[in-house]
Amino acid sequence: MAAPLDDDERFSRLRLARTPQVGPVAFAQLLQRYGSAAAALDALPGLIARSATRASALPSSDQIRAELEDGARIGARLIVLGDPGFPPALAMADPAPPVLWVRGDAGLLLREAVGVVGARIASAGGQRIARGLAEGLGQAGYVIVSGMARGVDAAAHLGSLPTGTVAVLGGGVDDVYPPEHDDLYGELIARGCVVSESPVGARAQARDFPRRNRIISGLSRGVIVVEAELKSGSLITARLAAEQGREVFAVPGSPLDPRSRGPNDLLRQGATLCEGVDDVLRAFEGLRTLREPPTDRYDPDPGDVDAAALDRIAALLSPTPIPRDELARATGLPIGVVVVALLELSLTGRATLLPGGLASD
Repeated sequence: MAAPLDDDERFSRLRLARTPQVGPVAFAQLLQRYGSAAAALDALPGLIARSATRASALPSSDQIRAELEDGARIGARLIVLGDPGFPPALAMADPAPPVLWVRGDAGLLLREAVGVVGARIASAGGQRIARGLAEGLGQAGYVIVSGMARGVDAAAHLGSLPTGTVAVLGGGVDDVYPPEHDDLYGELIARGCVVSESPVGARAQARDFPRRNRIISGLSRGVIVVEAELKSGSLITARLAAEQGREVFAVPGSPLDPRSRGPNDLLRQGATLCEGVDDVLRAFEGLRTLREPPTDRYDPDPGDVDAAALDRIAALLSPTPIPRDELARATGLPIGVVVVALLELSLTGRATLLPGGLASD
């Protein structure tokens, strides 16, 4: 087991995570290249200076101390990637979120979990199914993870409060949305757990929900979709779960109900049929435990990448994601040089690093 992080490194990891242009992929690559967040922060100004494009400045130490004070004021706990209490399933996600704020029972994050998601405007039957699945899976020993939204999410939380439930929020851990879930939020704090990647005090924006959905799937051994239209956040969560190697379950429904089109389409794509708790438990019996993603095999520090190489790689990027292996073949550069070049381009806004070794402009 890795040694616990000291307070300075934990502070540096929060500061690195709050640096503009440093998303989860860049965060992981910076740690791999420099060995610590403190060393990565020391190197960032030089990396940015090599580009003609100016990136935003690093957050000040005072800004990070203020965030820590905000968390302490509401009794929230900060868990950073590398802490012993960081959820093991989420640490295996590619990429893992660098930091989490937690209110309630953080021990629930260390247990095996199942995600239950679905329509906000759910039918009475859909809510009953979600609640029943959550109750049964909770009694079987699983924590239930959802997003505290209306409809299916709320039903799943209510069904699993006695056995363990985790709500993942898009805003900060103090952002109660929708407002009518204030009582549910209080129950989650008292009897369950609330988690967010966002700073304390942040209010959820549209861009935050895909990140929230990735955490729901990352915490879970499998994700159940109860009701969802074809274009919905629940199907995004299912797609992310599949990308993370999690099992995807779908509850079938009437073709006359638009809310059944999402789960029915997932079934056509190979999702596991879920008509009850036994379907989930049988599927898990045949699954291996989650494994960490393979470690990248390249030199994490090939030295400085010259401006010409940066420009060559930047010119090959487009809105369509491209694997970095293809960029290496197209340029004839070693994969380590391409990885570092993409990292530097991302720090100045000229590239976007995506999960699975992909990049776009």
